[in-house]
Amino acid sequence: MADLFRTQDTDAIHRTNVEGTRNLIAATKAQAPQARPIMASTNLVYGSGLTRPAREDDPTAADSPYPASKILAETDLKASSLNWSILRFGFGFVYGDKDGHLESAPALMANWKWHPAQTLDLLHQRDIATAVEPALTGALDGHTVNVVDESPTSIYEIAQIVGAPYEPSAEPLDDPWKGRADGALLRTLGFTATVPTVYHAQRDGRL
Repeated sequence: MADLFRTQDTDAIHRTNVEGTRNLIAATKAQAPQARPIMASTNLVYGSGLTRPAREDDPTAADSPYPASKILAETDLKASSLNWSILRFGFGFVYGDKDGHLESAPALMANWKWHPAQTLDLLHQRDIATAVEPALTGALDGHTVNVVDESPTSIYEIAQIVGAPYEPSAEPLDDPWKGRADGALLRTLGFTATVPTVYHAQRDGRL
């Protein structure tokens, strides 16, 4: 369903992610009430200050306009009478073959002043299809699931992989679980990542 992320235009984020989702819900109810709407969300909805990787039944909290819009959109979809499923993708950070997203990560995180040891859940674009497949069959009806790869990767390691600079640090992490989610539930429902880690993507020429 509707999604807009890489922009500072908060009005556009709200129009696309919230109003767009509402429009799609209304259209689905009117035209195809037996369809299975699948929402692309983000584990940024869990906010900061986690004590462990976030689980699907943890409270949501918005630190910025993008996750705030996703929380509203999720709420609307859950309140509908449709056979919905919600996929919360790792950090909202999906990368793919030669798309430049992973290469952009170090500069983005440096602007946010994130610690080099901060680890992120990443997801290769091939595994969007892998996660959507059980949703299409109904296996995820009424479920909200985290979709992550098999090994979180530090920002410093990502920078090394893509050949970008990132300042190292021995200072402690203030928020060590930020951007992390527990993917165990979806694995119990049959999900296995086809690109398990960013290192597999690098080995197979998928960066």
